[in-house]
Amino acid sequence: MQTDAVVFDAYGTLFDVRSVQQETEQRFPGHGDAITGTWRRKQLEYTWLRSLMNRYKPFSGVTRDALVYAIKSRGLAPEESQIDDLMSAYLRLTAFPEARQALEQLAGRQRAILTNGDLPLIEPAVKAAGLNDVLDAILTVDTIRIYKPNPQAYALVTEHLGVDAQRVLFVSSNPFDVVGATQFGFRVAWIKRAGGQMDELDAKPAHTVETLTELLSLVD
Repeated sequence: MQTDAVVFDAYGTLFDVRSVQQETEQRFPGHGDAITGTWRRKQLEYTWLRSLMNRYKPFSGVTRDALVYAIKSRGLAPEESQIDDLMSAYLRLTAFPEARQALEQLAGRQRAILTNGDLPLIEPAVKAAGLNDVLDAILTVDTIRIYKPNPQAYALVTEHLGVDAQRVLFVSSNPFDVVGATQFGFRVAWIKRAGGQMDELDAKPAHTVETLTELLSLVD
């Protein structure tokens, strides 16, 4: 079936969330790797919990809360300046090396991001990575105040891009996101980053790829 739009998750898919590890290590020597890993894990956990509790908070706030937890979990007392510095680092996350090339290759179809991130968090990262001109839209769950993998989040794609779900190739490195998008009706490509393992949640991706540049072969 024809692919009218290719839609990407942002964090972990286009942007390397572990690219903040070096700056974290500089501020908390000996703890950078552990803090970075816990930060990401709690960030996701808080989105799921807040959706279940109907206690929405924008992703920038969730990310800050997760960072504070991660630092305290190491027995450290974070200073506001340290937290502010690391939150600023999230505004310039490193894009994966092949991200721009892949987006360029997919020209001629709608190319969009669907993210849990609110615009104040994701737009600076897109700009810093130089991806503005190879994206047609940035869609954020902040407009509906509930996080992926809730079906309402994926409906933003069909509503705003004007495409049928079956004609969307959705791309994510996050297994929970892959499952949610698959159940919504998208054709989904899981980009399997190092150490990735698909969740056992009764849905599997249509495709598994190692790099974003493999996507071109899935839409032609």
